[in-house]
Amino acid sequence: MTTVETPLRRRRGLHRTNRLLTVLLALATLTVLAPLYVTVSMAFKTSEQSADGNAFSLPAPLNPASFAEAWQLTRFPVAFGVSVGVAALAVLLTLLLSSLAAYAIARNWAHRFFRWSMIYLLVALFLPFPVVALPQIQLTALTGLDNPVGVGILHAMFQLSFSVLLYTAYLRSIPIELEESARIDGASTPQIFWRIVLPLLGPMNATVGIFAFLASWNDFMMPSLITSDPALQTLPVVQNIFQSQFGTDYNVAFASYLMAMAPTIVVYLLAQRWVISGVTQGAVKH
Repeated sequence: MTTVETPLRRRRGLHRTNRLLTVLLALATLTVLAPLYVTVSMAFKTSEQSADGNAFSLPAPLNPASFAEAWQLTRFPVAFGVSVGVAALAVLLTLLLSSLAAYAIARNWAHRFFRWSMIYLLVALFLPFPVVALPQIQLTALTGLDNPVGVGILHAMFQLSFSVLLYTAYLRSIPIELEESARIDGASTPQIFWRIVLPLLGPMNATVGIFAFLASWNDFMMPSLITSDPALQTLPVVQNIFQSQFGTDYNVAFASYLMAMAPTIVVYLLAQRWVISGVTQGAVKH
């Protein structure tokens, strides 16, 4: 005898699923909020409070002097400017090159060359930077790119595979009839891309841009190996260089970390709705 599933039973099952997902989401949120709370709390403590072994205690009184000391110790304005420049170059190159490559692949999928190009890019996803670090160091030194500009270019190149994958999936959701209508009206392929396709890529541009920004901003290995001038290092590298100078002043170290983290948090909060929109729309073909 089969049991007929009533609407009431379906609603009860849905409520149980929602409660389970809510609990899992709360636990996942705690894994992010707890370290963030510790970072903020430690940054506003004095040296004595930060060394008492109780990271979750509230700072009493607040000690904003840690930020001033970290600002001077790490030459924060210079390192911050270098990091912004490297990240901006990486994001711009990633958006431009990835969108153009993905458009060519998505609209010429019937040709073998473009299919093999996509496979080549997908294989490159499994090629980490440490594997090719030595040739990249030698190549950038020979071409005079052992500086933040070279780091930004390499960041874009290593983001290319993943970004093209995202763009290609999203482009398949854009009706090709829009391009065919423009082509009938006499528009060329570059005009179609810049005036029609690129504006429609807004959500995916935000998604790719935020991923490229986070990867570039938080990277330590590539700038530390590529940039030859210590005065032109990015924030993660500068913080590591001066880590020994923090000594037991954990409050100064955490103040430095918080200042370096702030731009990524702000950028993500501003762009998160476009990131979610780009990922979900790229997963569905209309």
